[in-house]
Amino acid sequence: MILPGATLGMLGGGQLGRMFTTAAQTMGYKVIVLEPDVNSPAGIIADQHICASYTDEAALAQLAELCDAITTEFENIPATTLSYLEAKTVVHPSSQALSLTQNRVVEKEFIASLEVNLAPYVAIRSTEDIDAIADSFPFPAILKAASFGYDGKGQSVCDTAEDVRTAFAALNQVECVLEQRINLEREVSTVLARSESGEISFFPVAENVHINGILHSTTVPSSIVDEQLDDVLEIAAKIANGLAYVGTMAVEFFISVEGDILANEIAPRPHNSGHFTLDACETSQFEQQVRMLCGLPSGNCDLTTPVVMINLLGDVWGNSQPHWNVLLCQSENKLHLYGKKEARAGRKMGHFNVLADTVEQASEIAVASFKALQAD
Repeated sequence: MILPGATLGMLGGGQLGRMFTTAAQTMGYKVIVLEPDVNSPAGIIADQHICASYTDEAALAQLAELCDAITTEFENIPATTLSYLEAKTVVHPSSQALSLTQNRVVEKEFIASLEVNLAPYVAIRSTEDIDAIADSFPFPAILKAASFGYDGKGQSVCDTAEDVRTAFAALNQVECVLEQRINLEREVSTVLARSESGEISFFPVAENVHINGILHSTTVPSSIVDEQLDDVLEIAAKIANGLAYVGTMAVEFFISVEGDILANEIAPRPHNSGHFTLDACETSQFEQQVRMLCGLPSGNCDLTTPVVMINLLGDVWGNSQPHWNVLLCQSENKLHLYGKKEARAGRKMGHFNVLADTVEQASEIAVASFKALQAD
């Protein structure tokens, strides 16, 4: 075990790194963040901030020398960076796990190799690939850039092959995946923690609502039936074991109106839909990340209260500050802001969790609070 007093490294300085840093420092660890943004949310609260790129070998060597273990806050850290660090210190997740989740085509091929169901898809690397599927692909569909897309960025809805051609050109013909749009009943996700010895603990399954490709709300407990719940956890465990994953990770799922459960994406890190754990579970997903990195036993993942999480994007700010007084006067609301200096449309600035006796009560308070909160 790596015990309190040790120093942990974090590659990435966004809000996920910030919440990891808070959890680690609360437990008595020191945290060094490596992140190129001098004003990053995690860097400004860390014990030390190495302001450098993720490929700066001198900075990486310094991080490895100072840290007893290193982790990441997002999947777009180069796998070669993790390979370099793995030769020098403890690193979780592994470069191998990260390399299988950085590219949507590679990720889908990996999931399919586990005999897990996915929405029908095809890799698009050239206009010839579009020509080849023009008459056979089951439209409507979504074209997604294979790498670096998140929160709806690098995605286009396509109803015809001609739409795919237009969207592919708009993405500068980077490698893409074309994915059939599902007759969707709901979207769910599960956050889990897997130890080096292969033990897996699950947080409660969350039900998610997206707006413009960005997560808007998460509700826990979800409304899926027990049989679906068991299937979701079984599939997530199969994926985590297939990756030989160590750390906290999330798996997102589509559930069709026909009842089919389809794996959507893997997040090799804590996840936006797991933010409810900060207030509504015995242990947060960020404490779990610390525990798995340090070889500690899993914390208790039990839900303590029904909860609805609402994301706060820069859109909420308008031309002034949101009406925080309205939100904070409601005793059920728990506000988390990420320390970002500039509010922009679509930028995640924070979230709030609503705790109540029932999901229905939490949802009612969440809707009213979000509406009242928004700046004029």
